[in-house]
Amino acid sequence: MNPVTQFAQSRLAWLILAGTALGLELCALFFQYVMKLDPCVMCIYQRLAIFGILAAGLIGVIGHKNRFMRLIAIIGWGVSAAWGLKLALELVDMQTNPSPFSTCSFLPEFPTWMPLHEWIPSVFMPTGMCTDIPWEMAGVTMGQWMIVAFSAYLIALAVFAIPALRKTH
Repeated sequence: MNPVTQFAQSRLAWLILAGTALGLELCALFFQYVMKLDPCVMCIYQRLAIFGILAAGLIGVIGHKNRFMRLIAIIGWGVSAAWGLKLALELVDMQTNPSPFSTCSFLPEFPTWMPLHEWIPSVFMPTGMCTDIPWEMAGVTMGQWMIVAFSAYLIALAVFAIPALRKTH
């Protein structure tokens, strides 16, 4: 088995995926509660996408030796990263091209059977506006950094997904 396949099927690879997603979630909470930056509804949706990647990583940690479990984890990873990238691109577009016709809502539109903003408001209740740019690092906004993060997750998916699905010996 080649080294990429071996790594892609390892528990360590899935731990790294879950760990980076957990790190991003902790950063979001740091920005919100320590730096007092209010998350907008698009930020909350991106948080949910990162939670999807975290869940995919944990599924991979538990089922890294099982081809079906790896497939489920890879699908979750891919859907979450692609959705997150779409959201980050939309947010950056709202911030760079503000328009009264293109705004975000004040409350997230979660399904009625899963109102996360009511269940865990400290994590999922938006308090900011999408057009605000409250933070930059090296001239890059938080939304732009999330484009980088979600793109990196998709690149990693492309590099490791096919080897991770091969049969283990």
